[in-house]
Amino acid sequence: MSDTEQTLGAGKIVIVTDAAREKIREIMEMQNISGRGAIRVGINGRGPAGFAYSMALEEDAVPEPGEAVQDEGDFKVLVDGPSIAKLTGASIDFVGQLVGGGFKIDNPNSVWDDPLAAEIQAILDSQINPGVASHGGFVELLDVQENRVFVKMGGGCQGCGMASVTLKQGVEVMLREKFPQIVEVVDSTDHAGGSNPYYQPAKGAGGHGGHGAQSPFHAPAKG
Repeated sequence: MSDTEQTLGAGKIVIVTDAAREKIREIMEMQNISGRGAIRVGINGRGPAGFAYSMALEEDAVPEPGEAVQDEGDFKVLVDGPSIAKLTGASIDFVGQLVGGGFKIDNPNSVWDDPLAAEIQAILDSQINPGVASHGGFVELLDVQENRVFVKMGGGCQGCGMASVTLKQGVEVMLREKFPQIVEVVDSTDHAGGSNPYYQPAKGAGGHGGHGAQSPFHAPAKG
């Protein structure tokens, strides 16, 4: 019976498949850290494909406050504290192939427990992000609290002078039309870290990123 077919043992949060275990051991041997390595794993966001994960191999890793430590014999798995609930029952696998290979996490947990958040995510995936993606950007749902929607803008949207227009005249308008209970869409993006200066307005008559304003996500600024 493979690891993926086994139930979680006592104290186990994640399942490490045979393929993943073998690859981790191989990497540790190559780096001369056999018996001293640890895999640190956590959830660092959500997107169209579901959860976004962080996963790293560290030598002599010291558990951080709140992290769970899972002993796998040759190595340990350190699970980020806030991610424990959503990672319980997930499996870490390794797929060896030329395209799309590497470590993968199969997670049976739902991305959103809040029905409103789940519906907003569906709208982002099916209607909003396809339009934003044509201009090199994306909008990530971070949370929904007291009918306020918290998002982060990335790609070409991060640091773009038209990001506020995209958010207010595109994203917020569409979401509030579909969900009247929403009172505000809050941009939690660190635009100062983007490739374009956020506080410098876009040049010309085009919309977001200098492109034409044919979609509600790239409308030109008024005034």
